[in-house]
Amino acid sequence: MSKTYPPGKLPLSLLDRLLGNYATTDDRVLVGPRVGEDATVITFGDTCLVAKSDPITFATEDMGYYAIQINANDIATMGAEPRWFLATILLPENATDDSLVESLFSSIHRAATEIGVSVCGGHTEITVGLDRPIIAGQMLGEVKREDLIQSANLQIGDAILMTKGLGIEATAILSREKAHQLSELGVESGVLKRTGDYLRNPGISILKEARIARRTGEIHAMHDPTEGGVATALRELAMAASGGLALYSEGFIASEDTNLICSKLGLDPLGVISSGALLIGVAPADSEPVRDAIRANGIACEIIGHVKEREFGLRILESGRWYDLPSFDRDEIGRAFE
Repeated sequence: MSKTYPPGKLPLSLLDRLLGNYATTDDRVLVGPRVGEDATVITFGDTCLVAKSDPITFATEDMGYYAIQINANDIATMGAEPRWFLATILLPENATDDSLVESLFSSIHRAATEIGVSVCGGHTEITVGLDRPIIAGQMLGEVKREDLIQSANLQIGDAILMTKGLGIEATAILSREKAHQLSELGVESGVLKRTGDYLRNPGISILKEARIARRTGEIHAMHDPTEGGVATALRELAMAASGGLALYSEGFIASEDTNLICSKLGLDPLGVISSGALLIGVAPADSEPVRDAIRANGIACEIIGHVKEREFGLRILESGRWYDLPSFDRDEIGRAFE
């Protein structure tokens, strides 16, 4: 019997095999489809077009904001500036009215305007079989060729930094979509009100810290943890660079709110969707200057590890002992929606 998979990302090993077998590119594609790279890059001479597509499936509130920010993040991790956005909006049958459509369009417009992105096209339809709206976004950006950043360029000895903390996006989604359940589990209304605003404070956008990092130090890689959380994003980074990672547990910061909500729902913060955090691979000599520059702008940032030879594996040091980085077959947040 053929194996079936749970909702969320495909297993990394399967995705890596499929991309290796079926992806096709030409000589103008500088970065093609591969695990660990957030976007594709096409050269136009001295300037490159950076393109990314990503859907919004878990959230139902502020979907337009999610769609803009999540896609813009992946452009920024390549060293580029997000410029143009297209949205494919799939709407549920028997549940779509003027109010729903207007709210989605206005949400996309507001979020795009905030970061200077033009909404320049897309497609909208009412789709059979859906129980909620889905937005599949495509963001386009541009970068000078010499400023391009890609995960494959990580080097042995590089420091890995993480901004903001684990589970920011998951905290926002869960506090909005599972508010009643969390309230019954003893989470106070004041906490839920605060965490519902995690979308904007501390925020799921990484544009600011990506720009600070680029102008402060020698950046070899950046990666945006989405589905599968920081643990999966670290695996993707390591796969892209064919390296190992020595990680330090004390660097994996998370807010008390995030730890509380994950604890109440029995979720591991390392494996929940984590847009808002940014993983940065930086030359060793620049690790502290980049960290300090990001902190000086009011954004939490920690050195969470260093790049090692592939044979080292992916390991976390905690209380003097090494153990393997956890692996998640699907995003932990999915268990809260079963």
